[in-house]
Amino acid sequence: MPDIEVVNPATGETVGRAPNHSIAECLDAVSAVAAAFPSWRLTAPRARGEILRRAFEIMIAEQEELARLIVRENGKVLADARAEVAYAAEFFRWFSEEAVRIDGDLRRAPNGSNWLAVTREPVGPALCITPWNFPAAMATRKIGPALAAGCTLVLKAAGETPLTAMAVADILQRAGLPDDVVRVVTPVPPDEAVRAMLASGHIRKLSFTGSTRVGSVLLRQAAERIINCSMELGGNAPFIVCGDADVDAAVDGAMIAKMRNGGAACTAANRFFVQRSVSGEFTDKFSARMSALVLGDGLAGGTTLGPLVSAAQQSRVAGLVRLATGAGAEVLCGGGVTPPPMHGHEATVLVGVGPDNPVLGEEIFGPVAPIVVVDDIEESLPLINGVDHGLVSYVYTRDLARGMRLAGALETGMVGLNRGLVSDPAAPFGGVKQSGIGREGAHEGLLEFCETKYVSTEW
Repeated sequence: MPDIEVVNPATGETVGRAPNHSIAECLDAVSAVAAAFPSWRLTAPRARGEILRRAFEIMIAEQEELARLIVRENGKVLADARAEVAYAAEFFRWFSEEAVRIDGDLRRAPNGSNWLAVTREPVGPALCITPWNFPAAMATRKIGPALAAGCTLVLKAAGETPLTAMAVADILQRAGLPDDVVRVVTPVPPDEAVRAMLASGHIRKLSFTGSTRVGSVLLRQAAERIINCSMELGGNAPFIVCGDADVDAAVDGAMIAKMRNGGAACTAANRFFVQRSVSGEFTDKFSARMSALVLGDGLAGGTTLGPLVSAAQQSRVAGLVRLATGAGAEVLCGGGVTPPPMHGHEATVLVGVGPDNPVLGEEIFGPVAPIVVVDDIEESLPLINGVDHGLVSYVYTRDLARGMRLAGALETGMVGLNRGLVSDPAAPFGGVKQSGIGREGAHEGLLEFCETKYVSTEW
C-alpha cells in the first residue's frame, strides 16, 4: 500500500511520510503485543515506572523539536504545541508514580469463616485509538496507564498526525521499553483494520478517543467479544456567565475554553449562555479578543490562531456557521476562511443565536462561538442540559455556593468553576451521557487498564 503523505495544513508542503499499514500488518502488531504481554505483566512495577519516568525526561528535553513537529502536521500554533508536549509528558510522569500504587485490600468475611483478598491485575493486550487534535497528549494519556498497569498495546494513531505518534513510540524505546510492548499502526482508512484487530481474539481492552458516532460503532464491534471498553467521546460544552460574574475573568476563561487548540478540542466551549445583565459587556470584550487573533502558519511569528487540520474540517466548520446564520444568527466578527493551501477559519463570534438554533446541537470543533442571551441561568438549565453530550461545563459566578449548586445540576462529568481549563493528568477526565464511558488520568485512569481479582482463603 502507498505510504501516507503527511501535509502541513498551513502551507500544503509535505512534512513526511508514514506507513499505511495493511490489515495483515495490523494483525501482526496485535500478535506481537499479545506475545509480549506475559513478560511485561511480570515486570516489576518499579521497573515499569522507571521507564515511564525516563520517557517523561526525554520528552521534556526534546520539547521544542516535538512541538514543531506537531505544528507542522497538525496546524496548531507553536505555543499550543509546546503546552501539549508538556501536558503529554506529564502523563508519563504521573503514571510512573502510579505504577507502584496499584492497590488491593484484605477483608474478613462477615461471617468470620474466611478472608477475601482483592487484587488488581492488568486487563491484557489493549488497542488504543487516538485522534489528530492532540496527537502527543492523547497517546500518552493511554500509553502511560496501560504500561503502568502491566498491559501491552497497539496504538492506532490518526492518519492526519502519524509522525507524532511514531516519535512518542521512539521516545519509549529510547527510555528502555522492551520490543513489542507498544506497537504503532496507521492504517488509512482504518475501519476494516480496526474491526480485524478487535476480532483477532488477542485484544482484551479498547480505549478510544474520538467522535460519538465512531465510538458507537466500536462499542458494537467490541461487544462481539465482550472487550473491556473505555470511551472518551464528543463534547458540547456550555460556557455559563452568570449576572454576578467577574466579566473580565469570564472573558479570559472563555478564550482558554474556546480557543485552546484553535477550538479543536472535545473540551472546547461550544455554547455560550450569558445572563442578559452582563451580555453586552461580555460580548463586546470577548469579540474584541477574538477579533485580535492572527490567523496563519503556527510556526510564523505573531500567529495566534493556526489553521484547521484539513480542507474537509475547514469546510465542515464553515458549514456550521452557514447553518447558524440560516437559522437567524448574525456574525459579529470573523466568519471568513483562507484560500488554499491553508485550511484556516477566522475566529468567529455569533450573536442573536436563538435557543432553538440547530448549531447548538453540533460539536463545532473549530474557532466559532455562538452566544445565547438568557434572562435566568437556573431557569435555563433544561436548555443547557438538553443535549446528548455531557463532557464538561464552565461556570463563572462570584457566588461560590451558587457555582457549586450549578455544578451539581449540570449533566457533565467535569465542571470548570471560574476556570477555563479542566484537563490535568491528576484528575479523572471523562463525561456522561454520549460523551463516554470510563475515566482517563488520575488513579481512575490506571484502574481502567486493570481487572479486579478476588481470592477466598482462610488460615
